[in-house]
Amino acid sequence: MATKKFVCKVCGYVHEGDTPPEVCPICKAPASEFEEIKKKGFLGGTNSNAYIIFYSVVMVVVVAALLSVASLSLQKRQYENTLNEKKQQIVKALGENPETVSYGDIISDCRLLDAQGNPVEGKGEKEVFDAMKDLKGSIASGIYPIFIANNGCVVVPVYGVGLWDAIWGYVALEPDMNTVKGVVLDHKGETPGLGAEISTPKHQAKYVGKTIYNGEELVGITLKKGGAKPNDPNFAHEVDAVTGGTKTSDGVTNMLKNCLGNYKAYFDGVRNAASAQTAESNNELNSENNEQ
Repeated sequence: MATKKFVCKVCGYVHEGDTPPEVCPICKAPASEFEEIKKKGFLGGTNSNAYIIFYSVVMVVVVAALLSVASLSLQKRQYENTLNEKKQQIVKALGENPETVSYGDIISDCRLLDAQGNPVEGKGEKEVFDAMKDLKGSIASGIYPIFIANNGCVVVPVYGVGLWDAIWGYVALEPDMNTVKGVVLDHKGETPGLGAEISTPKHQAKYVGKTIYNGEELVGITLKKGGAKPNDPNFAHEVDAVTGGTKTSDGVTNMLKNCLGNYKAYFDGVRNAASAQTAESNNELNSENNEQ
């Protein structure tokens, strides 16, 4: 059986055999004009379309695998950085410097609350911060993260929409669940010098001491166009709107009222318990005075 093929370089005649013919039967070219036809390698040789496609696919798979490995190796560090940033913002909302006061120094507990203000059973710090990854989705599903400080203050995250994109932040309340201890606000794409001013310390300082309740109604904090006036009956619940940032200011107003409103059941529970305790203390004091 012939094991080799030889092609005539002059006319293209193909001869099968162990050696080329002495003379080409077609064009009479000598044996020196014959060349052995070598079997092509995998996929038809390096110049074939099949080889090029196969090589490209392999390279794409290899690059994708390397990127996946790199992403997985950095995932833990990225999560830790994001977690640390959130903890620093919580500390700042409480009026502390995160460079000198750590989250663990000031926060004693964190919980997920349901719509009735009750803690969701079996949920710890990990689940709280997992819920913070998609705060909008968590709020929509009726789950609300809250952070409780050693001194009785609380911090709640807030999320809304400004002029161009998302706005968010943290609101810290005094133990009375009414007076603002501090806020941290940030944005994704508000206009520099206008709406973006909500993220400046100067603007955020205006919220300190304001109250979110008007009687029993939770009204939040309104960013008042034209400025909050001391003689206005709602001055305790108002701050100056951002100059030239009406839409952003409206977005912050809505964000604060809506998000803080999600915690009303919890706030009311704490406020009612405090009132009951005060009333009991007063009764005991009156009884002691009567006995004397």
